[in-house]
Amino acid sequence: MSAPVHPQRADWSNNSWGRQNSWDGRPGRPSHLPTPEPEAPQPSAPEQRSQPGYGLRGPKRDRHLLPAEVLDQLTLPVGDDGIVIGVDPENQPAVLGLLRPKPLDVLVVGSMWIAQLLSLRTVAVGARVAVETARPQAWTQMAQAAGGGQQCVSIHDVRQIAPQGPSVSSPVLVVRDCGAQPPRNQLAPSSWQSVLTLLPFLGPRAPRLLARADLLGLQRLSPQEADVIARIMRLPRQVAETLPTLSDNAMLWCTRNHHQFVLTQPTDSENGLLGAPRRMD
Repeated sequence: MSAPVHPQRADWSNNSWGRQNSWDGRPGRPSHLPTPEPEAPQPSAPEQRSQPGYGLRGPKRDRHLLPAEVLDQLTLPVGDDGIVIGVDPENQPAVLGLLRPKPLDVLVVGSMWIAQLLSLRTVAVGARVAVETARPQAWTQMAQAAGGGQQCVSIHDVRQIAPQGPSVSSPVLVVRDCGAQPPRNQLAPSSWQSVLTLLPFLGPRAPRLLARADLLGLQRLSPQEADVIARIMRLPRQVAETLPTLSDNAMLWCTRNHHQFVLTQPTDSENGLLGAPRRMD
């Protein structure tokens, strides 16, 4: 019996089973085996030098240089500070600064609705509100809703309000809702404390209150009331004739030197809490 014949093993040492590899040019490697990718050279990191007290240097940037002679032309536009009470005839936000370093006496002839709206927005800017009123039940719901659970609105009976301790970090708005003939204010004038007196209409004491007021807010008035206001506040005749025609959400804010019509725009949450704008309660 003849001896079995075994096929010769492939000789990996010569070039008989290999071919020139087109990837790296190394002979002798079978084409069906993967060729490792060549390692890309790693760029050398730039040398970082630390400076005492400053850490590593950051990326270099061009400096912004300004000649000294144009420094006076630099301006920083800053709008009015206060509470937004609506929009003016140009549809721009109307801002009322109720909280000031000096005492401020504000007189509003209108509804409790506008007084409560101003109180809510005063609380929204971080101030406290103290209400002196003959109808505390009408203010209870608003006082509980204001401040998000914090007691930012306090309610007091007429002539029972105590000093509120206003300061620059805790300014106070005192709202006096005491009818058409309010008694004299029991609180002494104080810095960072403003007093807003609400009148439903002009009563016998209105001329004295108008003469003392620093700022006047007016909802719709009767023609007779508009004539009294125009005479005391020196309003133009055209403005006085407009007062009896104002809508429920329109107001005139004025001093003896300036006047501005404002359209109040309550938010959805304010409408839900206070109801729609109204002139009479």
